Amino acid sequence: MAQSDNPADPFKKALAEATKVLADNPDLSVTYSVDPAGLTGEAMRLPQISRRMSKDEVLQARGTADALALRHKYHDAGVSARYTPPGEMARELYDAMESARCEAMGARHMPGTAGNIDAKIGAEALRRGYDQIKDPSEAPLPVAAGYLIRHLATGRTLPRAADNVMQLWQGFIEDHAGGTLEDLQAKLSDQAEFARFARQIIKDLGYGDQLGDDPDAPDDDQDEADQEAQEEEQPDSTGQDESDEEQADADPEQSQEEQQDDAQAQVSMDDMADEEMGDETEMPEGEAPLEPPAPQPISEADPDYTVYSTNYDEEIAAEELAEPVELERLRAYLDQQLEPLKGAVSRLANKLQRRLQAQQNRSWEFDREEGILDAGRLARVVANPTTPLSFKVEKDMEFRDTVVTLLLDNSGSMRGRPISIAAICADVLSKTLERCQVKVEILGFTTRAWKGGQSRETWLNEGRPQLPGRLNDLRHIIYKNADAPMRRTRNNLGLMMKEGLLKENIDGEALEWAHRRIVNRREQRKILMVISDGAPVDDSTLSVNPANYLEKHLRDVIAMVEKRKQVELLAIGIGHDVTRYYDRAVTITDADQLAGAMTEQLAALFDSDPRARARVMGIKKAS
Repeated sequence: MAQSDNPADPFKKALAEATKVLADNPDLSVTYSVDPAGLTGEAMRLPQISRRMSKDEVLQARGTADALALRHKYHDAGVSARYTPPGEMARELYDAMESARCEAMGARHMPGTAGNIDAKIGAEALRRGYDQIKDPSEAPLPVAAGYLIRHLATGRTLPRAADNVMQLWQGFIEDHAGGTLEDLQAKLSDQAEFARFARQIIKDLGYGDQLGDDPDAPDDDQDEADQEAQEEEQPDSTGQDESDEEQADADPEQSQEEQQDDAQAQVSMDDMADEEMGDETEMPEGEAPLEPPAPQPISEADPDYTVYSTNYDEEIAAEELAEPVELERLRAYLDQQLEPLKGAVSRLANKLQRRLQAQQNRSWEFDREEGILDAGRLARVVANPTTPLSFKVEKDMEFRDTVVTLLLDNSGSMRGRPISIAAICADVLSKTLERCQVKVEILGFTTRAWKGGQSRETWLNEGRPQLPGRLNDLRHIIYKNADAPMRRTRNNLGLMMKEGLLKENIDGEALEWAHRRIVNRREQRKILMVISDGAPVDDSTLSVNPANYLEKHLRDVIAMVEKRKQVELLAIGIGHDVTRYYDRAVTITDADQLAGAMTEQLAALFDSDPRARARVMGIKKAS
């Protein structure tokens, strides 16, 4: 019933079926999510399409679906694993060119896909600001190389923003790899040939030191060992060879056919062996077991953690839970509630920005032998002409390649002043960090119903099995994507003021969800801040499972996040001590302290002085 009420459902269903046909795989699982689009084994994730079905959403979904379907059809993971370079820049160049090859193959055999992918490329390039770039140093070389391969392979003109990036690097690429590029058309249809072609281009561009060992180079020692073992196992090989030669003399035509068959069989065996060498855990495509579309088991942190049903869970954008007019009204109500605090919060935000910008202003290395001439030290040269000139080099600041996720507890116990403070602080921090070139994602977590919802109803109807695991319907809310500017998502935070939104909290799965999202980001540094008011609570789950069921899972997820060290995790507890869960934590007794705690914690993370950083991060309670 709910599906038929959504006007976007017929389009989503039709797009999913068309994608399966394009990918030549009727068993392909196609889902729509606000998570980054991607392809994992037999599961494809496409951008979410709202009820409004705007033109941009539809074009983005169609272009993404076509691009991923063509990669599924023309890309062999085994071949890719064998030839992918280990170096970061070389790997990015290789991946960008391989994606362009798959899309070019699709345009060659299915011209209709080219226009859809053009729309996708154009939208992505505009979102990343490629149309504003004027210097090649600001444009990513791998992206430009992928655009150039696609342009040369298809002959199509790129969208304006993408074409701008390609033009900035095209001269450099053609100057260094122009001779190699002449063979492009002949290499497209064979992935292994194209992989060798791509590696040569990477070498031409000056990144040959990142290519690693040549995957096609013979292993002489291994060949000799294999030959000796074969001779030991087949002592009568000479007699057999002579027999074969006699048979070949007797029937030369039959011998040629058999030799061709043997040669083809040997090539097939060699290809399979090459794929196995490239990735020992991966079987040739078609024989490999299907990868599950969802994580199995439910939790990576705790294989024993179970969920009775995920059919009713919801991962949804904030604008899908209320109409634009209602969001605007709720945002106005939020601003009204927090008018007295705006001055204090803004002062703290300005303090954070000054600290970050101060580090940015001090980010120079002096007395270098090359770089930018240091005018401040020219007086030494004037005083003593024998003194060499001094140069300075600007350092790359950590926060320039950083993403921060704010995970907000949207449980009923946060109702009132705590949720209002959390919302306004998320708003101000996002604006502040954006001005410092730090991307921010704002997420919230709660449940769809009190005391179980549809999951519990299903459990009751099926005879109340023992130890059912989590027994409620999750609601994970995306208030702001990391790539979306705050000015466009500002009203979304007003949703936290909506009556009936805040229900129960299952922290472990929410933290694992937020961690999974931020790990998939391209930024080098990732920070995850959790704002909660206590332990996970869900009455329906805890009434039929061990009393520590949800708390144990939360601890397991925290341990997993801290052990992997891909994300810096910290937490702020409102009115309740969360230091028993999180190593980096601050507990505040008054909601008014939240703004200060958040800014101090973030400022400490970006502090270049390790002692100052440890001093703030070591605090367990705010006074």
